[in-house]
Amino acid sequence: MEILAVPAAARGEFADLIDSMHRLRACVFGDRLDWDVEIRDGREADAYDQFNPTYILAVSPTRAVAGCARLLPATGPTMLANTFPQLLPARGLDAHPGMVESSRFCVDTALDQDRTPGPLHKTTLMMFAGIIEWSMANGYHEIVTATDLRFERILKRAGWPMQRLGPPCPIGNSLAVAGILSADVGSLDRIRAGAARPGTRHTVAA
Repeated sequence: MEILAVPAAARGEFADLIDSMHRLRACVFGDRLDWDVEIRDGREADAYDQFNPTYILAVSPTRAVAGCARLLPATGPTMLANTFPQLLPARGLDAHPGMVESSRFCVDTALDQDRTPGPLHKTTLMMFAGIIEWSMANGYHEIVTATDLRFERILKRAGWPMQRLGPPCPIGNSLAVAGILSADVGSLDRIRAGAARPGTRHTVAA
C-alpha cells in the first residue's frame, strides 16, 4: 500500500485516483454508513471539494483507492465551522494558520488483506501517519476534525488521542464529536510503529 498526498494542482495528473476516491466515499458514507450525503453517478462529493483541498490517499498496487482524507486550512471554509458548528463550544472554532481540518476520512478494510497485530487495520494506521506527515511538512501542528464516538476510540487505540472541543452531539444516525489532534513527531512515531510491516511503502508527495 502506498500513501499519496494529492494537492489541487496535481488533481489532473491523478484524475483516476480522485475518481476512485469519490466512488469509495459514496460506498462508505452513502451505502455503508447511510449518511445524508449527495451521490451522483456513484460518486460522493460536496461543496468543500471545491476549495482546493489536498487529498491523502491510500493506493493499492492495482491503483485502487483503499483510503482517503480531505485536508483544508482551518482558517478558510471548513465542514466543522460551517456545517457542524453545533459540535463547537460557544466561542466557535479558534482557528489559526497552524491548524488544518481533516474530513471525509474513510478506509475500505476489504482491500486491507491483513491486520496489524492489534485491533487496527494497517491502512488506517498508514493513513494516520500520512496525514500527520503532510501536516508537519506544510506548517501545521494541529488537526481539527469531526467524527463519531467509534472513530474517537480508534484514534485512542492508535496512540493518537483527540482533545475534545465540546460534548458529543447527535448528527444524523450517529453521535458526533469535534476535537483536535496533534501533528508532531511523537504522534507520528507512535503511529508508524504500529503501521510498519515488511514490504509496505509509505510515500507522501507534497
